[in-house]
Amino acid sequence: MASPDCAASPTTEGFARPDFDRARRQGAGEVIYGEGKTAEQIDAIAAALVEGGQARVLATRVDAAKAAAVGELWAERGTELPFLYHKSARLAVFGDMPVPDGDGVVAVACAGTSDLPVAEEAALTAQFLGNEVRCFYDVGVAGIHRLLDVADELRGARVVVAVAGMEGALASVVGGMVAAPVIAVPTSVGYGASFGGVTALLAMLNSCASGVSVVNIDNGFGAAFQASAINHLNSRS
Repeated sequence: MASPDCAASPTTEGFARPDFDRARRQGAGEVIYGEGKTAEQIDAIAAALVEGGQARVLATRVDAAKAAAVGELWAERGTELPFLYHKSARLAVFGDMPVPDGDGVVAVACAGTSDLPVAEEAALTAQFLGNEVRCFYDVGVAGIHRLLDVADELRGARVVVAVAGMEGALASVVGGMVAAPVIAVPTSVGYGASFGGVTALLAMLNSCASGVSVVNIDNGFGAAFQASAINHLNSRS
C-alpha cells in the first residue's frame, strides 16, 4: 500500500508547520516540544524557525542522547547560532539567552532537590523568555526555616513559581507570604499515595491561599511561560 500524501500543505519536510507569526501574536516565538520527535525533526524545525526570523529557539523535553544527536546535526549546518543543552532541565537552546526586559524578577522556589529538574525547566525557560530569574532551591516546608530565610527575597519578586511534589504544601505557604502572583507546579515526586503528582496537584488546586494558580504536573515550562507573561505586562503593552 502506498503511503498517504501528508505533505500536501507547506510543511517542514512533511512533518511540521512552523509558526513564524507567533512572536508577534504572543510576545514569544514557537517552542519545540522535543519528546516524541526525532533529532532530525528537532533540528529541521529549529532551522526553519531561525530562517523564518526567530532570534533563538527553545526545545523542551529533550533527553541527553537525543540532544547529542541534535547538536551534531546543528553543527553540520554551520550556523552562527550556538547550540547549548541543559541536561537537568532537558532543555536545548539554539542561540544566546536574551537580555532581561521584564518588569521585575521571576522567583523560582523549589521544595526539594528531587524537584530540581522541573524547577530548572521553569528557571531556564523564564530566562530564555527574557526574565531576570532568581532561584531558591531546597526550601520545602519540612524545614520551613529555610523558606523563612528567603522570605524577603520572595516578597520582592514580581511573580513566584513554586515547585513541589509530595503533598505540595509549598505553594500554599508561599501564597500566604507574598503579594505577587504564585504559579504552583506539582511534581511527580513522592511515594505511592502521591499518585505520580496527583496528590500535589489536588492540594495546590485546593489551596486556601489567594493568588495561587496551578499548572499541570511537572510542567515547569508552562509555569515559566505564564510567569513571563505576567512579568512583561507593562514592558510589552
